Amino acid sequence: MRDVSPTARALRALDVLQGRPGVTAAELGERLGVTERAARRYVAILREADIPVESTRGPYGGYTLGRGLRLPPLVFSATEALGLVMAALDSRHAVADPDDPVGAALGKILRVLPANVARQAVALRDTARTVPDRAPARPDPTVTSDLVAAVAAQRQVRLGYRTAAGHARTFEVDPWSVVVRYGRWYLLCRSHHADALRTYRIDRVTEVVQLEGGFEVPADLDPAAELEANLGTGWDHGTHVVFDAPLERLRPWVPPTRGTLRGLPDGRCELVGSTSNPEAYAGEWLAQVPVPFTVVGGPELRAAVEAVAQRLARSVSG
Repeated sequence: MRDVSPTARALRALDVLQGRPGVTAAELGERLGVTERAARRYVAILREADIPVESTRGPYGGYTLGRGLRLPPLVFSATEALGLVMAALDSRHAVADPDDPVGAALGKILRVLPANVARQAVALRDTARTVPDRAPARPDPTVTSDLVAAVAAQRQVRLGYRTAAGHARTFEVDPWSVVVRYGRWYLLCRSHHADALRTYRIDRVTEVVQLEGGFEVPADLDPAAELEANLGTGWDHGTHVVFDAPLERLRPWVPPTRGTLRGLPDGRCELVGSTSNPEAYAGEWLAQVPVPFTVVGGPELRAAVEAVAQRLARSVSG
């Protein structure tokens, strides 16, 4: 478990006091995950920092922040506040949960906004619900922060990584960029072992250790384009498909992750790439492309296309 410094605990105590005036020492300790005695110590740390924390004795007593505390103003319109809550809901975070990092941050913002500005946003936060992802891929905020810091400092890192099969691996890399693609977070980097460009899903990174070495990011790097191109190569099964249509017609249907699309002298075009899942490639994507095609390479893809064709034919064979 990660150690938490007394200062960090004291700041968390300040956050609790802002959100729950009149909280008792016992309740504060429960929220912080510490004893009542430790909670009183964190209140003392706040007072030593000249933060006015008042206490009231008796069965209805507790801690409240005094009038001497002044928070910096936040200037939002009602539409901006509502948009912030909607964005947080889109992120699949528990925005009404004070223990969720996004929920906690959002709660702090809404508490210091004028009531007439925050009213609609608070109502949306408290009433709207999101359907949980079937396969959530939310990266750890601390891991993500460590990677962003290494990217900014151009410092090499050692990654602890968990593969899709659940195997633990360790990689030393030059972290070039953090890229968010369709809600999934990736690290674009140069692998020392492979001496090649690699992409790693950040939700599978278990540890980030910053090393002493530095690196230079290529001056012409386009992180999004490099990520798209890299995601379409290096998989287990090669794919080669020829389409009976010109390049311009196919381009809207072919994302970069499918491979390299290029025109042929006869007016057709071909797509060369790789996949880890031929069945999904054939049934979930290739079958939707409204152009005749021929699988000319990749036995696994050929078998997957044949299986999809037979299944569809049986569904209308009477």
